[in-house]
Amino acid sequence: MISSSKLKSVDFYRKIPRDLTEASLSGAGLSIIAALAMMFLFGMELSSYLAVNTTTTVIVDRSPDGEFLRIDFNMSFPALSCEFASVDVSDVLGTNRLNITKTVRKFSIDRNLVPTGTEFHSGPIPTVSKHGDDIEEDHVDGSVALSSRNFDSYSHQYPVLVVNFYAPWCYWSNRLKPSWEKTAKIIRERYDPEMDGRIVLGKVDCTEEVDLCRRHHIQGYPSIRVFRKGSDIKENQGHHDHESYYGERDTESLVAAMETYVANIPKEAHVLALEDKSNKTVDHTKRPAPMAGGCRIEGFVRVKRVPGSVVISARSGSHSFDPSQINVSHYVTQFSFGKKLSMKMLYEFKRLAPYIGGHHDRLAGQSYIVKHGDVNANVTIEHYLQLVKTELVSSRSSKELKLLEEYEYTAHSSLVHSFYVPVVKFHYEPSPMQVLVTEVPKSFSHFITNVCAIIGGVFTVAGILDSIFHNTLRLVKKVELGKNI
Repeated sequence: MISSSKLKSVDFYRKIPRDLTEASLSGAGLSIIAALAMMFLFGMELSSYLAVNTTTTVIVDRSPDGEFLRIDFNMSFPALSCEFASVDVSDVLGTNRLNITKTVRKFSIDRNLVPTGTEFHSGPIPTVSKHGDDIEEDHVDGSVALSSRNFDSYSHQYPVLVVNFYAPWCYWSNRLKPSWEKTAKIIRERYDPEMDGRIVLGKVDCTEEVDLCRRHHIQGYPSIRVFRKGSDIKENQGHHDHESYYGERDTESLVAAMETYVANIPKEAHVLALEDKSNKTVDHTKRPAPMAGGCRIEGFVRVKRVPGSVVISARSGSHSFDPSQINVSHYVTQFSFGKKLSMKMLYEFKRLAPYIGGHHDRLAGQSYIVKHGDVNANVTIEHYLQLVKTELVSSRSSKELKLLEEYEYTAHSSLVHSFYVPVVKFHYEPSPMQVLVTEVPKSFSHFITNVCAIIGGVFTVAGILDSIFHNTLRLVKKVELGKNI
């Protein structure tokens, strides 16, 4: 057994009897200051310990080969109809996807970006193989020439009014003209407007009746619309609940389509204001006509991690477009790259946002408006985006843990005049390099060491200052006693 006297001999902290010590007012004041200094420095050290500490390096992009890049977007086009709005993707490797609909949604909006109805389910426009009769015959106009003066009277007089909105310069309109007039003549003979009055075929020259075509949101030629008596939605800003016909355009197909429109309408329908509710089956040759001239496009596409483009334009394989009448002005609500953040990732993003730049959606909230007119006709809007992948990882327990991955980009936009139909192009170019932000947490042992250094250092410095102050007072007293003697 080791005696207590031997243990006392290794005591580093030998005590001075309290009777031999003396308390002073200056020492008490200095002790209070030292305690406050310890608390302040301890708080600073704790804040530093809890703060995020990062190091930033630039390395070669380490994304796996074959990985796809997701692009999320939400844009509003006040003057581009959902009927023909198409989202296309292409890249330098030859990928070319047209009219993507599986992951894209479209909603009709007015010029003030206000939705005018539910989702516009356009789907892929059917391929029209018969654009008219193969042999042009001498024909007599059988359809009624409509204008802004007589259009409303015809649409309210007949249960079904089928209108061909055309342009004389349009190739497809000229292909359709013989079969359309022949169909109109046949339907007029079968359903005499005076005696039967269930259906009538009309035509509108959109180069002459610009306002009328604009009122019905005609942007492609020829556009065949089916107007049904009683289907106007008067309480909804005068919008129309009508159909667009996308079927074959030869005489036989057109006559068959007209027959289905009047199949279940009684002959007295031209007297009664009846709403047609006959055919509820899905017909891919007919779709709802756009309720407004604008469109909001939202969704996402997956692209290869190589330079490419996302193009939004008016597209159809069987319609013509007047470039001077197409306006692709747009508002960008979202245009971002990368995976959609989960709730956990969103929390990490908010926590680490000051350390990763915050340029993942540079185009959000931007508007690119071109006023309609001759000076601003045929304007294509192009955006050039340069992407840099930013990856944030944490080094804990000698292991690398990925916390967050996002793509930041710079954006430069320009307006280009051309003779072609205007489009919106988003050119993206991923960088071969990536930014690696590493979160390096401080070790707890380092924190404890610093705390001990703070306490011991402040205590020692305060003791030295107290000793200096006390010895100075003693020296001054001695000097004063020597003078008195």
